[in-house]
Amino acid sequence: MPIERIDSRIYLIRGQKVLLDSDLAELYGVETRILNRAVTRNLERFPEDFMFTLTREEIVRISQFGTSSVNLKFSKTISVFTEQGVAMLSGVLRSPQAVQVNIEIMRAFVRLRQLIASSADLSRKLRALEKKYDDQFKIVFEAIRELMSPIDEDDKAREIGFHTLAKSAPSKTKKS
Repeated sequence: MPIERIDSRIYLIRGQKVLLDSDLAELYGVETRILNRAVTRNLERFPEDFMFTLTREEIVRISQFGTSSVNLKFSKTISVFTEQGVAMLSGVLRSPQAVQVNIEIMRAFVRLRQLIASSADLSRKLRALEKKYDDQFKIVFEAIRELMSPIDEDDKAREIGFHTLAKSAPSKTKKS
């Protein structure tokens, strides 16, 4: 299973990295209703920090910016699963495909944690360098910090290219 296929489906919602029930169902090769039925039958295994239901606003936001293959804005309810919830799903869905997908999902979560940790480490080292070389490289540090900052959704849609100010056309009247 391609790593990108899993990585692109992990969302950050309410400060937690989660996967949508519809995306998990597709990865596991089952229908979403079957996955949700299995969860409902084993609800005691899925406390709120393992699985929660999205609000309408969260559904709309994901459907606008998400990469899910399902048209979410028409869904009535969507459950999302944290890393622990995905691990718990392995005890509920026992097909060979579900086991293999679960292993890959766990690896994707580990990669994300490593990426976040390395980013935090890089930020810490940059601050130490800033203190040491203060004013000498101020512009360089500002440029690096700008490159490290997360991309704002509004910035993605920003128009790029050169813009000129509209100048009034020179008058065509001749002076005598």
